[in-house]
Amino acid sequence: MSRTSLRTKLAAWAATGVMALGTGVLAASPAEAAATGGTYANCDYGAACIYGDASWNGWPLEYYSRGNHPFNVRDGYHRIFNNQSPGWYLYLCRNGNGTNCDRMLPPWGYDDVDLTPYNSLLIVGP
Repeated sequence: MSRTSLRTKLAAWAATGVMALGTGVLAASPAEAAATGGTYANCDYGAACIYGDASWNGWPLEYYSRGNHPFNVRDGYHRIFNNQSPGWYLYLCRNGNGTNCDRMLPPWGYDDVDLTPYNSLLIVGP
């Protein structure tokens, strides 16, 4: 019985180790960095960021305040990152006045988006 129990414990320990290694990548993710209230990939905590391409490289455009934020025409794929606290959502809008919004990013979410059809982002929160 002890031998089986030891095997079971070792198997559980090994499985936990594998899972920890698998989630180790997540520890460096935007969600983990933002959850601590920090800057991640040059995007300040509390900001919605648009990067120059579909990567974390460079200095993003940062938007902080609630409401509509028109942006200059940006063709092609760009990384969008919502490095804001819980309850703050980022919407991508096809019109420059913050309407016809069809993409949403929750807090600490990011996505690589073709911004060609989009003209503004809308920040909504409490």
